[in-house]
Amino acid sequence: MLRRLRIALLCLGAALPASAQDVREGSPILPAHRSMYERGLAYLMTHQGKDGSFSSDAGVTGICVMALLASGEDPNFGRYADAVHRAVGRLIQNQNNSTGLIGSGMYQHGFAMLALADCYGAVDDRILGTKVQRLRRTIGEALELAVRCAVTSQKRNPFNAWRYSPSSTDADTSAAGAVLMGLLGARNAGIAVPDESIDKALDYFSTMTSTNGDVGYSGIGSFGQSKARSSICALVFAVAKRRGEDAYENASKRIVVSRDGPDGGWGHPCYTRYYVSQALFQVDYRAWREWSVENTRDLIARQADDGSITLGGGYHGPQYQTGMLLLSAALDFTLLPVYER
Repeated sequence: MLRRLRIALLCLGAALPASAQDVREGSPILPAHRSMYERGLAYLMTHQGKDGSFSSDAGVTGICVMALLASGEDPNFGRYADAVHRAVGRLIQNQNNSTGLIGSGMYQHGFAMLALADCYGAVDDRILGTKVQRLRRTIGEALELAVRCAVTSQKRNPFNAWRYSPSSTDADTSAAGAVLMGLLGARNAGIAVPDESIDKALDYFSTMTSTNGDVGYSGIGSFGQSKARSSICALVFAVAKRRGEDAYENASKRIVVSRDGPDGGWGHPCYTRYYVSQALFQVDYRAWREWSVENTRDLIARQADDGSITLGGGYHGPQYQTGMLLLSAALDFTLLPVYER
């Protein structure tokens, strides 16, 4: 019943004017943009394993699931439906029955949790259960268990945040951002997430953010310039509806003022583009629009004959890079719940 209600509400929202939905709409999709995206998805489809995964890393499988969902195809009957169902089934099968951890660490867990949140209410569990053998639980049940894992890990952490392991006693803003976005996605999907958990995680980001918008990586007071970390900070406050906080204001100004293009020469460039695109979309629509045009043009130029898009270096492999870069160009579609304002 809850799933049907959520789908009905989503359909109702699609019929309302933008002012009523409070949703930023992208510009009409150019054919070259759509072609690039579909070729990228075709590449991912050819690299999906028999078990449904796109990688041995559960987080990468979650990223690829989100890229498929963002295309706008029906996740239950569209051309990517089987790939989505098998990948979601693999994420659920990969979840620890006792702890709720998906994958081997909190990075993987955060991205997998966010993917399940995007699937909840959109992917029909009845169809999923007929296609995936040994399905342990529904998407909603898996998501509730994943939330419990994240909250339990946070309670054990002196910084009220997360790092690589569920039992870590230190924290960093990169891993914490991945997990917090997963929790915010789950909350937005209708799963119960304690307000205290969100509040304490945002307090951690506040302590890690300087007045000029730089965000430290790990440890209190160790600030350093990183476009990705400032973008993560601005994004989590925006999605949490806490735009009045100083950390949000400072991080937002930082990413808008440092107007380098998509090819900014950063470390971890796919990861950075993924977060910059989402943060700019939330913070400054005009700045995002200009950045997005450059980003899409660059990705089209870089796309290989097989449809993959990579920025060089190892960076976790071509499936990870292609999935992350496709998502950086998916804001125009405004189809994933995380792309709403």
